[in-house]
Amino acid sequence: MLFTFGSYSSILLISFTQGIIYSILLLVKAIKTENKSNYWLSLFIFLCSLYIAPWMLGFAGWYDNQPYRDFLFYMPFQHLFFMGPIIFFYTQSLLNPSFQFSKKDVLHLLPGILYLLYILSIWVYDKFIFGDYYFYADGMDKDFEDWYQKLGLLSMIAYFIMSIRYYNVYKKLMYQVVSYADSILFQWIKNYLIAFLVMLLLPILFDIIRYFYPEMNSYQGSWWFFLFFSIVMYYIAITGYSNPTNAVIPFKISLFDKQPILLLDENNTENAESVIDIEYETFEENNSPEIDYWKSKIEHLIQSEKLYQNPELTLTDLSKKLETNVSVISKTINQGFRMNFNDCINTYRIEAIKDSFANGEHKKSTLLGIAYDCGFNSKATFNRAFKKNTGKTPKEFVAAL
Repeated sequence: MLFTFGSYSSILLISFTQGIIYSILLLVKAIKTENKSNYWLSLFIFLCSLYIAPWMLGFAGWYDNQPYRDFLFYMPFQHLFFMGPIIFFYTQSLLNPSFQFSKKDVLHLLPGILYLLYILSIWVYDKFIFGDYYFYADGMDKDFEDWYQKLGLLSMIAYFIMSIRYYNVYKKLMYQVVSYADSILFQWIKNYLIAFLVMLLLPILFDIIRYFYPEMNSYQGSWWFFLFFSIVMYYIAITGYSNPTNAVIPFKISLFDKQPILLLDENNTENAESVIDIEYETFEENNSPEIDYWKSKIEHLIQSEKLYQNPELTLTDLSKKLETNVSVISKTINQGFRMNFNDCINTYRIEAIKDSFANGEHKKSTLLGIAYDCGFNSKATFNRAFKKNTGKTPKEFVAAL
């Protein structure tokens, strides 16, 4: 097989090979762990590797020799219409354990499928009807046509925005339904979305560079774009393979509705009484008798049983103890306490901590030990919640006693 080794082709070959290897590793991990998100990340890294391939093979001499030239012409390598939807599916599978690829999700892949059919029709016409280059008479690979590159970039930008929207909705929901929201906001998700954003900005950045430095319009100048793209791909691959993200709260949402969100049970079945309104700020300030009734019951239950000491307390736990549905409890906390569930429980935890300080417990135990006893599960969450509630850090508060 022809492959002319040089500095340009060899470096991209390393990136391409590493991408394929990590794609396989992620696939194996997905099969072993049954984690659906790894399937999507494996596919995304595979497509990123293919994206690099034409430039790598071009520098290796394929565009200058047959039959390699025809292979590059008629085999689509840059699947721009697939990359955006796949990163969006990856986001959903990371955050929502109930996510299932459905028939309607195929619509997201339709532009990519149509592009494949377009390339197939070109190949059939050139090879079996015209018998020569017709569509490729200009010698330009269709993957690099301006319309396809621009529309592909717009598609990825749209799906990046949808992924950001999905993550923001997820964050709001977690603050409404669990008392440990900070620990499941998953830094990896923020990191890979930033990395994907860098991928989207690279073409724009290099267009600006080419404007000021026309020499970058050369084939060798474009190599730098694919090198930086490879670096970002490699970062997503290696950190994505090692990330421990494992969401446990199943839900159902529509990205185009601000509210409500349907919280699913363990069997991923829907329940009309499990609708969560994440936009609690829209509630009126005057409480109804029903809200006052449930607020009193919630206060008594949390204080009498010290439920705040449970670091994994959820809205569902509270609703089961009160023998009602999560929708009622969520609305009561939002409207009655004027805060979300996470902040509400943290308020009880902080009050318990302040009582411990008043009783001199900080002289016998560490501040973090007291925080853990009162239900916090991390030092960072404890410090952040305490400062938000009191305006002081725990050390500053103790020093002022």
